[in-house]
Amino acid sequence: MEPRTTTRRTFLGLGLGLPLGAALAACGSSGPGTSSGSSAGGSGGGSGAKATYWYLSGQPDEAVRKNTIDAFNKANPNSQIEGTSIQNDAYKTKIKTSIGAGTAPTLVFGWGGGTLRSYVKAGQVDDLTPFFEQNPAIKERLFPSAFGAGTIDGKIYALPIERVQPIVLYYNKKVFEQVGVKPPESWGDIMDLVPKFNAKGIAPFSLGGQSRWTNMMWLEFLFDRIGGPEVFQAIFDGEKDAWNNPAAIDALTKMQELIKADGFIKGFSSITADSNADQALLYTGKAAMMLHGSWSYGIQNNDGGDFVSSGGLGYMNFPVVDGGKGDPGNTVGNPAQYLSIYSQATPEQKEIAKKFFTTGVNTEAAAKEWIAGGSVPIVNGTEGLFAASKDADWLKFVYGIASNAKFFGQSWDQALSPAAAEVLLDNISKLFQLSVSPQQFATNMNAVIGQ
Repeated sequence: MEPRTTTRRTFLGLGLGLPLGAALAACGSSGPGTSSGSSAGGSGGGSGAKATYWYLSGQPDEAVRKNTIDAFNKANPNSQIEGTSIQNDAYKTKIKTSIGAGTAPTLVFGWGGGTLRSYVKAGQVDDLTPFFEQNPAIKERLFPSAFGAGTIDGKIYALPIERVQPIVLYYNKKVFEQVGVKPPESWGDIMDLVPKFNAKGIAPFSLGGQSRWTNMMWLEFLFDRIGGPEVFQAIFDGEKDAWNNPAAIDALTKMQELIKADGFIKGFSSITADSNADQALLYTGKAAMMLHGSWSYGIQNNDGGDFVSSGGLGYMNFPVVDGGKGDPGNTVGNPAQYLSIYSQATPEQKEIAKKFFTTGVNTEAAAKEWIAGGSVPIVNGTEGLFAASKDADWLKFVYGIASNAKFFGQSWDQALSPAAAEVLLDNISKLFQLSVSPQQFATNMNAVIGQ
């Protein structure tokens, strides 16, 4: 899942029980955006002692990434990184082509999950497990939940970088006060609230359903809350008939029950998230609640007048499902973004990359820049930097979710292969339009398991 205007990419990030609050020092930066170049060119892993790094463009994120590279180069005159900023969609095409052609940059930016798995199977990125074993402090300073999407078959192939972006249940406090109800604490509460809001002419939930990935976030939470992380893990692992798990069928059924009860804004299938129309419905009071990424906070803050500053925006983790097996502290969304080392880079380039991992990314300076933009870095201990921010309460909330989550589920469309992800999004759209039943959905998806 990759936020339009930011990022929304993820998958399984199982907590390892590592200590929180480790001191900030080394490691992390890279992410999404528009075009142009920051330093010259992105030559592949060929000769020379200069490492190369293609990172995503688009402000304000691009500035954080460029500043991180510049700071490393200034501190390491004999170990330089040549950076090139590339627009998000163009990058995705360029990196796949260059990896296949043997001309990829030393540092390979990505979102983990299915794409990383394809790189690993083809031997295109290095196993970083020995590096982390030799440098345990680097791993311990990062959120444990961030490592899942960078881990393939028990081995770590990518360093988590940048910031964390969980999916959040937002609500309009003023609308709740107007109707005289309280925020939901369970799925049963959600279903009870639906007719109360509808009776007042207020949509219970806003949804940009035309974008499809917005619908997917609902299923990601329901699968987890009902059956726990194991349900989608079996799908990710390619287990036969995994979509037919009773917990999966229950989740799909509950989803359609909410839709049939008019839980969403009328015409949600024609609303696109790219235009932020779904978010406008929330801050204008036309909808009471909305499930969306943490990046939505900044959009509502910028576009919603005094909605956020006046205390009108409420937020919470997704509520429990009565009788469900999933831990209520679990979350889904973007546990991090990721950097791998290209397997065909020279030994000298790989050493520069590892030095960048230990002293160049996820530094305190980078963390402060992410925080200034309303984002939470994936580094333990950064909560001490939140106090000076006008968004301190929000930052503490996101930090608490990310740092305490026993499981941080990656977006399904990123976790699966590109081919399977497209079939998934198509069937999710049909499920929400009530044109396929839960069983038909499961059958359709089982047909592409393991692809």
